[in-house]
Amino acid sequence: MTHRKCLATSIALVVAGMATPAIAQDEQSANRLEELVVIGSRSEQQLGTIPAGISVVNMDDIQLGRQELGLDESLVRVPGLFMQNRYNFSQDLRVSIRGFGARANFGMRGIKVFADGIPVTLADGQSGTDDLDIGSAQSVEVIRGPSSALYGTSSGGVISLTTEEPTEEPFVETKLTAGDFGHQRVQVKAGGQTGRLGYLVNVSHLEMDGYRDFSGVQHSLINSKFRYDIDADSDLQIIANAVNSPYAYDSGGVTLADVAADRTGAQSRNLSSNAGEAFDQQRLGAVYNRRLDSSSDLTVRAYTAWKDFESFLPIGTHIPFVGDDGVVAFDRHFFGGGFSYTKRGELGGLPNRFTVGADADYQRDDRQRFLNNAGVKGTLTFNQEEEAEALGLYVRNETSLTDALALTVGGRYDNVDLSVNDLYLANQDQSASIEFTEFSPSVGLVLRTNDQTSLYANYSSSFETPTFTELGGPAQNFTVSLGGFSNVNAQKADSFEIGAKGTVADGDVYFDVALFTMDVEDEIVNVSSIANRAFFENADTDRRGLETQIQAQLTDNFEAVVAYTYSNFEFESFQGNPAAVGQAIPGIPEHQLYLELSYDFSNGAYVVWDAQNVGEFTVDNAGTEKTDSYLVSNLRFGNSYEWGSTTIAPFLGINNLFDEEYFSNVRTNAFGGRAYEPAPDRHIYGGFTARF
Repeated sequence: MTHRKCLATSIALVVAGMATPAIAQDEQSANRLEELVVIGSRSEQQLGTIPAGISVVNMDDIQLGRQELGLDESLVRVPGLFMQNRYNFSQDLRVSIRGFGARANFGMRGIKVFADGIPVTLADGQSGTDDLDIGSAQSVEVIRGPSSALYGTSSGGVISLTTEEPTEEPFVETKLTAGDFGHQRVQVKAGGQTGRLGYLVNVSHLEMDGYRDFSGVQHSLINSKFRYDIDADSDLQIIANAVNSPYAYDSGGVTLADVAADRTGAQSRNLSSNAGEAFDQQRLGAVYNRRLDSSSDLTVRAYTAWKDFESFLPIGTHIPFVGDDGVVAFDRHFFGGGFSYTKRGELGGLPNRFTVGADADYQRDDRQRFLNNAGVKGTLTFNQEEEAEALGLYVRNETSLTDALALTVGGRYDNVDLSVNDLYLANQDQSASIEFTEFSPSVGLVLRTNDQTSLYANYSSSFETPTFTELGGPAQNFTVSLGGFSNVNAQKADSFEIGAKGTVADGDVYFDVALFTMDVEDEIVNVSSIANRAFFENADTDRRGLETQIQAQLTDNFEAVVAYTYSNFEFESFQGNPAAVGQAIPGIPEHQLYLELSYDFSNGAYVVWDAQNVGEFTVDNAGTEKTDSYLVSNLRFGNSYEWGSTTIAPFLGINNLFDEEYFSNVRTNAFGGRAYEPAPDRHIYGGFTARF
């Protein structure tokens, strides 16, 4: 679809929908302290009583008038987060929280991800977002900072998505979206209640050619949530999710010279290698909640998942110790479970809440590599079985010392085993195993200054093991080499944080301010990329940061959101690269500023304008190259109309409103300077939602 045809189609959809009277939008309260946060303490708790930086993004902010390509569309308002790579579906969305995850050139590291209480993060610490269903998301909750005392390894931050709850009244909803660069998305959602059984099912299909050459994607997803109310005190939730992506091409990182010549061009090696991925995945989970008595609750969860994956990497001619085995394939089975028990009562005559729980996760990958013969899978060059077992036990205790002051103390013990059974013996048997153990403590204080505001201070820690893909160096012929030959140790972080949050001006203004300092020992650092594969070493880093957000209801119809993040993250010591000491950690801007203005008209129409300013950041560990700062602005608006039991809601969006030239992704320490993935210029999408 051409730009002009898409523009005409999108405007026609919205203009046609605005020809009749509208219904009013639901009002939202800015008093965020009254919201319940499930993930904060692994039990329901008011936001203002948790001594940590936690943000909540609600359904309208996630879905209303959105293109729904990635979580970053709505999470950009959360301070402390930096997100890249919305438009390269082969590499997945890159998310960092206070710097955790910045090293990953694809997917997510160092961040724990959950969907409806079921872990998306694998036992070895890898996470992805390509199976998260944005179209049925009710909320996304983010813990900003180390959280291993509750969530274990790879918990430098936590992202938890919750699917919409089944409604009492049955409904069917369809959403159609079309836009520039061949963007087409169809979604059908249905839900309701039958006796004790509530259900919600969402099916979506996305096709997109992409802004750059060779960046198209096809992606189909079904996500379902069933809740059965067993009795007044217990319920069982079943979550089933399946994804099929027959192709997601990778146009690759290019040099600045390539960008100047053609922003839409793909790397030639990616074209000749047929670079991209295809996968099928299914996930099934169950969560059982029971109120044992008036003072205690129990939650038990179990899940299992399967994934078939194949990826063609842009490998060129033979490189010593590297080869051209540029086809990766694996069959994955991932399963586990856990429980959480909470008891409310007294401790020494003081109000108290005690939580104990355990998690067990298992992952097995049958992984192979093959020669990439100009985009055709060739001879087998690598074959091994990878197993990861993770076991964690945690406790948390919250005591109200006075009516205004509460003390929280917690800790978790984790044991992670990684093992490899080498089935390809042409280069000798390299089977091995390695074990990581760690105790992660935390302590926090919350002072409620009044019913609407609170001050807090905390010490928290994180523990992160290397993933299978981060173990091994170029000289080891890309096989995972464990035991005494491991190239990286586990990463540990200690963080001290103070903050304030609450509402003022009669609840019309919500604020959240956090100031932290963090020491990271043996941070897992990307040191080089050869033949499109990254390699890692350890370094010590210092991090100092400020995060603040203000959400103000200026009038009954007019709302403003401002978020600012300051990140001063530097290498403190780096044995493998002494020249990097004192340099900024690459891939993280020092300054980020976000502004959003929204207006709800009395007739039900709405308009939302936002702008994000991202400061410059370094591209490599030595700080020899930096990106330019950029300012990206977006506009979306729409309306909703009701006829009996039918609601029609057209919408239109303009991304990159002022046609800024910037990079949607920057690959750190990229080989040959091929670090840059240009972002699309101004582009338009539109569509409508129909609910019956």
